[in-house]
Amino acid sequence: MIDLRAVRCLSMLALAGAALLGCAESPTTTAQTAAERTFDRAQVAKGAELSALGDCRVCHTGDGGRAFAGGRPLPTPFGTIYSTNITPDAETGIGRWSRDDFRRAMHEGIDRAGRHLYPAFPYDHFTHVTDDDVDALYAFIMTREAVSARTPRNRLVFPANLRPVLAAWNWLYLDARRFTPDPAQSAEWNRGAYLVEGLAHCGACHTPRNIAGAEKRGQPFGGGDAEGWHAPGLLAASPAPVEWNADALFRYLRNGFDAEHGLAAGPMAPVVDELATVPEAEVHAIVTYLTSRTGQTRNAPANERIAAAEQREFDAVGRHAPDRASEASASSAETQDAGEVIFAGACATCHYAGAGTPRTTPVPLALTTSVNAPTPQNALRVVVEGLHPASGEPGAIMPGFGSALTHAQIVAVVEYVRARFSDRPRWTDVNATLHGIEREQPK
Repeated sequence: MIDLRAVRCLSMLALAGAALLGCAESPTTTAQTAAERTFDRAQVAKGAELSALGDCRVCHTGDGGRAFAGGRPLPTPFGTIYSTNITPDAETGIGRWSRDDFRRAMHEGIDRAGRHLYPAFPYDHFTHVTDDDVDALYAFIMTREAVSARTPRNRLVFPANLRPVLAAWNWLYLDARRFTPDPAQSAEWNRGAYLVEGLAHCGACHTPRNIAGAEKRGQPFGGGDAEGWHAPGLLAASPAPVEWNADALFRYLRNGFDAEHGLAAGPMAPVVDELATVPEAEVHAIVTYLTSRTGQTRNAPANERIAAAEQREFDAVGRHAPDRASEASASSAETQDAGEVIFAGACATCHYAGAGTPRTTPVPLALTTSVNAPTPQNALRVVVEGLHPASGEPGAIMPGFGSALTHAQIVAVVEYVRARFSDRPRWTDVNATLHGIEREQPK
């Protein structure tokens, strides 16, 4: 759904942007194909590591597409933007870009032809990255396989489809200063700050945005949205019932799983897949910085919350053990809540935690962030779409129920899960949120 307040704001920005466009709309260098360049192997290897930290492959690879060839749809309040082909193909990619062209895109958000890039490409973070690291990324990208693939046309509402708007956006919101280490902090903290605020661009998803699509600077890591999923607040801002600390955050970022918080899903799953390939020291640095910025949660001690969660789950599904789920559903259908009946038949087999029947899921539902989140977005997406690790990657598997359950049944079971497994207030927008998700599903 388009945010009309954002459209009105962008209309004003468009007028200002026309005046600011100026000399930005001009090509920078003469063409040179990637095949005409050579790169140092060590620089390419460094660029590969930086690319993983920046999730370049994740964003610039479409579903079922070739790596870095673009085409991934990125939903925004202003419409859909498609990631571009950044392979060294001379015609459809960036094979004719010079090192300076690449630097300008990363640091200023302007492409080789002089056009402003949309900040769905997070150059407002990449602008803090050093020239040396940008050059290493350039070396890595220019040594990938060239793929001929044209990017689909963006589908944006007026005036977001006018690039002069972006000149005004940059004037208002882009802080183009390079990262400066804090001498009062440790080397590890400074490395983490450099990565989080720069290449890793954590705030791009985990910070709320204003009506112009810029991050709210007064609410860093307070929770945001990414590709139709809710990106929860981090650490002290997290809705998780068990406190986050440095050890738990490291396990989650490194492995995509923490036994007291759950599994990485949605857009976060490929992020942790990439982080699994970089040196552990980089992940420790990210954790050190984030814990200093956001603090650790101050919930009840983990052992108390886990015990309460286990008891809540036992009370909820203990009577729906797999060997009697059908009987329970049939005999009490007239008196049980509809969501409870659906849960008994479709969910209890895996989520049951009673004596004699081990739970096949790794985390009690009561501990998962999606069940305790302020919005039902993530819980609904997991039910509708399921959990499916990328080919060849480890991870949890859960079937999607979008085609097996009706709209009303999905609403009922998600509302039941929230009421039964969380002590947070009930969600009031499950029906409307599900309608929005269903509109996105392929017909």
